[in-house]
Amino acid sequence: MSESREIQPWLFLVEPYEGESLSHFLGRFRRENELSPSGLGREAGIGAVVARWEKFYLNPFPSRQELEALAAVVQVDAERLRKMLPPQGVGLKHQPIRLCGACYAQVPCHRIEWQFKTALVCDRHQLHLHTECPNCKAKFKIPALWVDGHCHRCFMTFAQMAEYQKPY
Repeated sequence: MSESREIQPWLFLVEPYEGESLSHFLGRFRRENELSPSGLGREAGIGAVVARWEKFYLNPFPSRQELEALAAVVQVDAERLRKMLPPQGVGLKHQPIRLCGACYAQVPCHRIEWQFKTALVCDRHQLHLHTECPNCKAKFKIPALWVDGHCHRCFMTFAQMAEYQKPY
């Protein structure tokens, strides 16, 4: 008689960047592992909330239990995932998606602080945040969909966009 063994799935690990938004991290993790938002939610046992979180829809706010379930799959500490979300009491703007090209040139990720309701300027570079491509005026897609760090319409790199940011 053969003993039935459950095959454990293996996933490629993705290291989060300091200050990275949960949306951007989830998109990077999903692409590396060829998972859809629902597939990742299914793996973590948290259902469809991954797609909502990628769009910055955080009402209700992710619970500790949900973050721990996600942490078990992505192999990142739940507290580190929590830091990819806004601090308690800080509101987010779902649209438009914002970007500091100067920051992106240094660390290629979307930073959660760019989506704070009060954020209009990058606090590191004292530059106004972009809400659209300065070349073709396309609005930025959600960070989970940022693949190669460029405008989805004209392919200008996010790093190049720093040249077009106005000082505060």
